[in-house]
Amino acid sequence: MNSPTETITLAGGCFWCTEAVFERVRGVTAVQSGYANGDTPEPTYEQVCTGRTGHAEAVRISFDPQEIDVREILEIFFATHDPTTLNRQGNDVGTQYRSGIYWSDPAHREAAEDLLRQMGQDKLFGAPIVTEVQPLEKFWPAEAYHGNYYERNPQQGYCAYVIAPKVEKFRKTFQRHLKSQA
Repeated sequence: MNSPTETITLAGGCFWCTEAVFERVRGVTAVQSGYANGDTPEPTYEQVCTGRTGHAEAVRISFDPQEIDVREILEIFFATHDPTTLNRQGNDVGTQYRSGIYWSDPAHREAAEDLLRQMGQDKLFGAPIVTEVQPLEKFWPAEAYHGNYYERNPQQGYCAYVIAPKVEKFRKTFQRHLKSQA
């Protein structure tokens, strides 16, 4: 008997980075890059890149809560991006690169708010966390060429110098959550 799958949508800057990390997480059953919330229906990558559509580059993560819970998903998320920079991750700048947690399940909102409160009290990042926590209004899948981008382009400059270190940090920090084939 299969256990029910849960879904949460996370924005941690460029969706290629977030996707590459979560594809390696044991218990994650699917990861899809796309555009969360925003004002433009069926946005294109080019439209979102202008920063004028209100969308965040995000990934929709489906996971088996019997293998990994939402808090662990969120801990991986916070460890593999900078939640203290408003509308920016490294050289990626604009509202589309904001840090965000977009929930459909109120229990996920509660877990996010609890973790944010704890990290703030612990001054974990040395700066205020700016991650927004909002209900998921709409998720538009990204164009097909964005899927598995890192896997298909590991030698491309952005993949080698930006994504690879995030994947390596995940592997070292969360070895217990690493899929065996990753």
